[in-house]
Amino acid sequence: MDRLGTLSIFIQAAEAGSFVAAGQRLGLSGSAVGKAIARLEEEMGVRLFHRSTRSMALTEEGGFFLDTCRRIHSEFEAVKAQLSRSQAIPRGQLRVSLPLAGMLLMPTIAAFMAAYPEIDLDLDFTDRLVDVIEEGFDAVIRTGEVRDTRLMSRKLGTFKHRIVAAPAYLAANGTPNVPEDLLGHRCLHHRYANSGRLEPWPLVRDGRELKLNLPQTTIASTLEPLIYLAEQAFGITCLPPFAVASELARGSLTSLLEDHLAEAGTFRVLWPSNRYLCPKVRVFVDYMAASLFAA
Repeated sequence: MDRLGTLSIFIQAAEAGSFVAAGQRLGLSGSAVGKAIARLEEEMGVRLFHRSTRSMALTEEGGFFLDTCRRIHSEFEAVKAQLSRSQAIPRGQLRVSLPLAGMLLMPTIAAFMAAYPEIDLDLDFTDRLVDVIEEGFDAVIRTGEVRDTRLMSRKLGTFKHRIVAAPAYLAANGTPNVPEDLLGHRCLHHRYANSGRLEPWPLVRDGRELKLNLPQTTIASTLEPLIYLAEQAFGITCLPPFAVASELARGSLTSLLEDHLAEAGTFRVLWPSNRYLCPKVRVFVDYMAASLFAA
C-alpha cells in the first residue's frame, strides 16, 4: 500500500505540474511530495522530472512511467471497486468542470448535493477547453461534440434558445413579430470568452437558417449581465432556456419569436474512459441525465 501511495503522489504531481499543487490535492505539504518523488527517483534509478525554480516537466522516462502508473492505479481501483460495489455508497470528492454559464445549473447541482450528502463537490467554472485527464477532473459538462477518444460521454439533452425581453421594454418599443423586426431593436449579445466571437442567434424561417446583421447594443462575456439588462428593459437578448427559466416563470421576461428558433445546443457530461465507473461518477452522470432537463 505504501508503494501504491507513492505512485499516487507521482500521478498527482505529474497532473498538477507542481509539488505544492499536488500536495493541496492530497492533503500533504509540497516538501513531503518532493521527498516522496526523490525517493521514487532513487529507487527507480531515473530522473522523472526536469525541475527548475520556475517550472517542472516530465522527462521522457517520467512520461513512460506515468502511463504505467495510471494503468496500475486504474487496475487497482477497478479491483477495489468490484470487490465492494455490492455495498458501495457513493462518497468522496467529485471534481467537476462546468462552463461559466454552469452557475445557472446550480439548482440541479444543489439537488444532487442534497441527494448524495457523502459526495463532496469541487466545482471549476471556466469556458476554456480543459484536459479532463491531465487536470484530474472526474467529470466535465460542456456543450457541443466530443473529440477526445480517451473520454466517455452521455448526452444530457438538447435545448432551444429563447429570445426574451422585459414587458416594459416591449411596451415602450413594440413587440417583434418576425425576425426582421429585430433589426430595429436594441440587441444584447453574448461573446464566447475563449474565442471572442459573438454567439449567433439561431434564427430560422421554415426550417432554414436565417442570418441577420443584428444591432450590437451591448456585448457581455457571461450571461448574468445580459439577463439583468434585459430585465431592466435595456433591450432584447437570446439565451439558453435554463438561464432565463425563473425570469420567464415570474414574468419579468417575456419569450419572443419561438417559432423562429432552431435547437442550437446539446449538453454532454464527459468522464475518463475507465473500464469501471466509480459510484460517485456513476450517480452524478445518471442524476444529471435524469434531472437537468426534467422540468
